[in-house]
Amino acid sequence: MEWDDIVYIILLLFSLVFGHYIRKVKDKNLKTWISTVVGFFIILIVSGRHILHPLISIIVNSFIIIAVDRKSCHLYSFIFQFIYLAFFRTTSYFGIPDAPSHTNLVQMILTLKLVGLAFEVHDTAAASARKVDGGSDMESTSKDEAISINPGFLDIFHYSFAYIGVLTGPYYSYRTYHDWLHAPFSDYAPCYEETLRKFKLVPLYVAVFLLVSYIYPIQYATSDEFYNERSTLYRFWYIWPTFLIFRMRIYVGMTLSECVCITAGLGAYPVFTDPKSGQGPTKEYHHLKEISTNPEKASKELYSFETVHNLDASKTEFATTMRESIRSWNMTIQYWMAVNVYKRLPRSPFRTAITTFVSAFWHGMYAGHYLCICSTALYIPVEDLYARHLRKKVSSTFVKIFDFMLCYIRMLSFSYMGITFILLRVAAAFKTKVSFLPINGGYSKER
Repeated sequence: MEWDDIVYIILLLFSLVFGHYIRKVKDKNLKTWISTVVGFFIILIVSGRHILHPLISIIVNSFIIIAVDRKSCHLYSFIFQFIYLAFFRTTSYFGIPDAPSHTNLVQMILTLKLVGLAFEVHDTAAASARKVDGGSDMESTSKDEAISINPGFLDIFHYSFAYIGVLTGPYYSYRTYHDWLHAPFSDYAPCYEETLRKFKLVPLYVAVFLLVSYIYPIQYATSDEFYNERSTLYRFWYIWPTFLIFRMRIYVGMTLSECVCITAGLGAYPVFTDPKSGQGPTKEYHHLKEISTNPEKASKELYSFETVHNLDASKTEFATTMRESIRSWNMTIQYWMAVNVYKRLPRSPFRTAITTFVSAFWHGMYAGHYLCICSTALYIPVEDLYARHLRKKVSSTFVKIFDFMLCYIRMLSFSYMGITFILLRVAAAFKTKVSFLPINGGYSKER
């Protein structure tokens, strides 16, 4: 385990424990400032002087959200923040030292929060316009009233630097953050029990990560020995333990990040609102608004943390199809991409491709990010043909065998595509290249 990973885990564990104490703070203003100060120092610890990047992002986006016409503020925010994300990752070309890897995580989450907030502000303005025009029904009107978003600069600053999820998510909307501060739900939600339920699998993930990393280190896959002395079959097989290491590392981070939210009480909503990952409540908005100001009623409800649910490891591991598996991985980010990219585009065959490209761009600038993520846009349509049509023609006796094979091919494809994400560079992912020029009666092979 590298030093960056150790620092990352220590800060996540600190945030997890700290949530137990901040949940007891009843003064809303004090709670807001404590969360912001702690988040600021976490970023300062991992970033040092590079904390200027988050500050620039917050200042510029605050101006866009507050001063620009709300019919278009979301577009300006999206364009600026993704261009700045690209600049942030290429600063060495401009004579500016590269930021630490953890600052990249901070900037990634901040991009989603700031652009997402601009979309929330735009949607609030659009909902108000519909209400004035008389184009909303009773249900949508109560929803619009419940989610009205109109932040000032200090509100944006606090939301951006809140310590919960500041390193690696999960993504949560400004509305969820506002409810955490102003609604009494966290006082009555089973935070301890839910944290324990999530946390109990972390030791298993860590043990598998350490054991497999020790036996099959990823560094070996880039060595000359690996390509000169190992067979093609062995090298092909090596993608399985490599991708297993990657998954366990991600599982630890995502699970601990969820636990940080839960211990602080963020994302707790009554079950009757049917909260969804990343989105929050999806119905009964009028009733929700009523009990949010009535502690007595709030104390009698059952609560769910589905809003900050970011990973379903069992489905990710054992889902039959890639489509289902992807939906169970980084779920709050999937929600952000769906709501703020996919559904905003006009209906066309290219919506999925554009969304996966934006996702790849958000993840990084290396070719490996695009080879991995954009390949899913090619794989899934073909998989759908097999899953939806061919499966119907298979007899009931062979359905389980068919599903097993589909699951195996899905994981094999994931592992094959995932190795490019892990190695990042094309030169590392395609270590061996064949030159189709005849030399001495054969073909040359360069390494």
